[in-house]
Amino acid sequence: MVDDALNGIDDGELFLEHRQSESLAFDDGRLRNASFDVTQGFGLRAISEDTVAYSHSTEISENAIKRASNTVSAIRSGHSGYTALAPNAPNASIYSDDNPLEQVSFEEKVNLLADIDRYTRALDPKVKQVSAVLSGEWQAVQIIRSGGIRMADIRPLVRLNISVVVEDGKRMETGGHGLGGRVSYSEFIQPDSWQNQAREALRVGLVNLDSVDAPAGEMDVVLGPGWPGILLHEAIGHGLEGDFNRKKTSAFAGLLGQRVAADGVTVVDEGNLSNRRGSLNVDDEGTPSGRTVLIEDGILRGYMHDRLNARLMGDAPTGNGRRESFACAPMPRMTNTYMLSGDKGPEEILSSVKRGLYAVNFGGGQVDITSGKFVFSASEAYLIENGKVGAPVKGATLIGNGPDVLTRVAMVGNDLSLDPGVGTCGKDGQGVPVGVGQPTIRVNNLTIGGTAA
Repeated sequence: MVDDALNGIDDGELFLEHRQSESLAFDDGRLRNASFDVTQGFGLRAISEDTVAYSHSTEISENAIKRASNTVSAIRSGHSGYTALAPNAPNASIYSDDNPLEQVSFEEKVNLLADIDRYTRALDPKVKQVSAVLSGEWQAVQIIRSGGIRMADIRPLVRLNISVVVEDGKRMETGGHGLGGRVSYSEFIQPDSWQNQAREALRVGLVNLDSVDAPAGEMDVVLGPGWPGILLHEAIGHGLEGDFNRKKTSAFAGLLGQRVAADGVTVVDEGNLSNRRGSLNVDDEGTPSGRTVLIEDGILRGYMHDRLNARLMGDAPTGNGRRESFACAPMPRMTNTYMLSGDKGPEEILSSVKRGLYAVNFGGGQVDITSGKFVFSASEAYLIENGKVGAPVKGATLIGNGPDVLTRVAMVGNDLSLDPGVGTCGKDGQGVPVGVGQPTIRVNNLTIGGTAA
C-alpha cells in the first residue's frame, strides 16, 4: 500500500503510532487528578518538490490507509523525477523499551506523591502548599517507506515536578523543581531522588522570599549552567532549524562558514545521548539521531534538517525530523541542544563582573525567529557586586537579540551541565520533548528589564 501511495513521489512515509500516557496530580494534601489515555493512528505523507500532502486517521485499517493514499496522490503530477534516498540503519538503542507505566502500581505512585507532600511540609514551617505531578508515557512508532523499508522505535518518557508555596507573614512566593527523561519511574521512587528535588523546590521558594526588585539597565550577565541553556535553545536554536533557513526567514540564513559568535562558542544538537528527554533512536522520519555541530568556535557550520529541507538545500538529513503525533507532519526540530565547555572556572567568571546579574534559572520567554529578538524572565537571579554574588532579585527580564548575544559572550565556563529533563518545545502548534544545556557563561552588556524604582 505504501509503494502504491508513494509511486511517482519524491519522498514520503507511513507513520504508525501507539501511545499510552498518564498523569497524577497531588495538591494540597490530596490526589486531585489522575488520568490515563491510549491513542493510536497513522499519518501518510507524500512530498513532491516542496509540496506536502498529508492525511491521518485514528483508524488503522486497510481501507483507511487506501483513503489516505487517494488523498495524498493528488500531488503525484508534480513529481520532480528525484526520489530521496532511504535513511541509514538505526543506531544501538539509547534507552530501554520497557513500559514505565506498567513497572509501578497505581497505589505506589499515589503513595509516592503523598510522601512528597508530607516530607516537603515538614522541612520548614513557611511551607503553606505543596503540589506534585507525576507523568509518563510509552510511545511505539513505526515508519514504513517505499520498498518495504521499516524503521521502529519504542520511547519511554517520565517526569516528576514539585512546587511549593512559602509564606513568612509578609509575602508569599513559589519555588519549584522537576526531573525527567527516557527512563523508568524507579528513578524517582528512590527517596534520595525525590527528597533532593523537594529540598531544591523549597530552597528556590525561600530565596524568592528574600528577593528584592531587580534593577533595570544595561549590565554584564552571568548565565548559570544547565537549564539557562533554554535561552540558547529559544533565541538561537530555532534560528538554526533548516526550514527557516531554506525560506530565508532566519537571522542566520546564508551565513554558513561565517563568524556568528565569539571565539570559544561551540553549539551542538545531539539526539543520541543516553536516556535524555530530547533523545531519539530514530527521528519521526526514520533517520537515525546523531550529533550535529551547529556553531564551532564561533563559526556557523550547519543547520538542523528534516528530509524535505535537507533535500531542497542539498544537505543530508540530521535526524531532526520530528512531529508531536501521527496527526502532525514532521518538521525540523531540536533534540538536545547545548553549548560545549570552555576553560574558565565559574568562580573566575563571577569574580570578573564588577556589577551585573547572575541568572540561575529561567521561566517563560518570547522569541522572534526572523529578527532573533527575545525577552526572557529569570525565575532565580542574583545581583553581582564587585565579583561577589549578592541579594536575590525578582522581576528581572533579559532583553536582546540571539545572534548579537552570541557575539557578546566574553567567558565560557568549564562546568557544562544538561537540564534536569523537563523541557518541552513548541513550534507551529506542535510540542515535543527537548533537552538543553550549557556551562556558566558571561555575556557583556545585556539589557535587563527590572522593577526597581
